[in-house]
Amino acid sequence: MPDNQPATEPNPSPPAAAYDALGEAKRLLRDVRAGALATQDADHQPFVSLVTVATAADGAPLLLLSRLAAHTGHLDTDPRCSLLLTQTRKGDPLAHPRISIVGRARRLEPEGERAQARARFLARNPKAALYVDFPDFGFWTLDLAAVHLNGGFARAARFTGAEVLTDLAGCAPLLAAEADAVDHMNRDHTEALRLYATALARGKDGAWRASGIDPEGIDLICGDMSARVVFPNRVTDPGALRAVLRDLAEAARRRL
Repeated sequence: MPDNQPATEPNPSPPAAAYDALGEAKRLLRDVRAGALATQDADHQPFVSLVTVATAADGAPLLLLSRLAAHTGHLDTDPRCSLLLTQTRKGDPLAHPRISIVGRARRLEPEGERAQARARFLARNPKAALYVDFPDFGFWTLDLAAVHLNGGFARAARFTGAEVLTDLAGCAPLLAAEADAVDHMNRDHTEALRLYATALARGKDGAWRASGIDPEGIDLICGDMSARVVFPNRVTDPGALRAVLRDLAEAARRRL
């Protein structure tokens, strides 16, 4: 190259996207289907057990617990607890994101609350149908006080429960239509669900199904796999839901 010719500079790399800690915490809350529940026994000794998890419409964890289990007796005496939800993948476990929830457990007593919890829990964990109606089982939720996110090395944040939960104000029309919308998607739009999971949530290919819809996104399952697709804008009614689902399908096709 002649001395008077300027050297060609390589194209600069695009700036890395800022880490969305709150979005990651919300995703883990909705996406992970089993976690470690920490309680205290009568001698104030810590006790940790494995539980399956679903979420209420606002994202609050839902647990199906047996009265015969030690952790249920602990919660009856002292409702303070912690729930660890972690994303399990290949490689170093500490390199993958997880959240630790601190709060108080509350047994769901009103029939309406139990019915809603049952529907959402079974949609998320279909195998629980084998024992959900056993007389010793009941539904619990966690009233979140704080959520600590560890997103992997050098990525950590702490949020209040209110920051992580989904605001349901003005969303009654959407919540009333959720069950029908989920059934409709699973019956008539299986290809769109597959596109959402594989193109937008980086899930493996398979027979994906919707398990829940809320103002901020749609939850998907395929066997033991799960995925969360976040809506680009808050949705409060069926009409807006149809539009955003259509737009997501188009975006997924373009990405593929």
